[in-house]
Amino acid sequence: MRYFIELSYNGGAYHGWQNQPNAISVQEVVEKGLTTLLGEKVAIMGAGRTDTGVHAQQMFAHFDTEKTFETSNLIFKLNSFLEEDVAIKNIFRVKEEAHARFDALSRTYLYRICLSKNVFEYNNAYYVKQALNLEKMKEASRVLLEYKDFQCFSKNKTDVKTYNCNIMKAEWVYKNDELHFVIQADRFLRNMVRAIVGTLINIGLGKINIEDLHNIIKSKSRSEAGFSVPAHGLYLTKIVYPKEIRI
Repeated sequence: MRYFIELSYNGGAYHGWQNQPNAISVQEVVEKGLTTLLGEKVAIMGAGRTDTGVHAQQMFAHFDTEKTFETSNLIFKLNSFLEEDVAIKNIFRVKEEAHARFDALSRTYLYRICLSKNVFEYNNAYYVKQALNLEKMKEASRVLLEYKDFQCFSKNKTDVKTYNCNIMKAEWVYKNDELHFVIQADRFLRNMVRAIVGTLINIGLGKINIEDLHNIIKSKSRSEAGFSVPAHGLYLTKIVYPKEIRI
C-alpha cells in the first residue's frame, strides 16, 4: 500500500532534503522514524529536493508498507520521535502508482527579505541594508513569465534533461517591513529561485536593468545571472497534486 506523508521543517540544521553520505538530511530522519515505528525498513520519495538550510512549510513524500496502522496514532508517535524542527501534518492512502515527485502539478516557493535589522528574524529572512526599488523588481518579475528556458539560473553540472520550466506566478509583495517574492511553477531547477532573487535584487539596487534580464535569460549562462541569495530566506510553501491520486 502506498501512502503520502505531508510535513513541514525548518531546514537550518539539515543538509537539505535528500539523503547525504556524511551529513544529516530531513529524508534520513523521517525514514528512521518510520522504520522504527513500523518495524520494517521504510524508504520515502520526496516531492523534490531542497538545498541545505532551505525550509518547507509544505513538503510531500510517499512510502510503501503492508503494515496496518491508525493514521492519527502514527502521526502522533512520529511527531514525538522527531526533533522540534520537523513536523508531520498528515498521512493518507493514495493509489499504488501515485508519485510524490512526478505527479506534482505545481510547486510554490517564498523568499523573505527583511528591510530593517530584526533580531528575531535573522535566521529566517535575508536582511538587505540597501534601499531597493520595488517597482523595478515587480516589473522584472513579470519578465520571467515570458520565458521557458531558465538554464541561466541553474547550477552547473546538473543531470536534468531540460531546463524548461512553466512559471505560473512570479510576484513581489510588501508585508510587515519585508519583501516577499512568491514564485509558482511546474518544476524548478537546482538553485533556480535563489539565483532569480539575487538577479532581481541587482535590478532593485540599480546594478542592472530590465533589458539586461532579457539578455541574461537568453544567454543560458549562469555566470551572466546575479548572485544566489542565502538559503535561510527560502521556503517551499505549497505543492499541488491531482485530486484523483487519493483513495
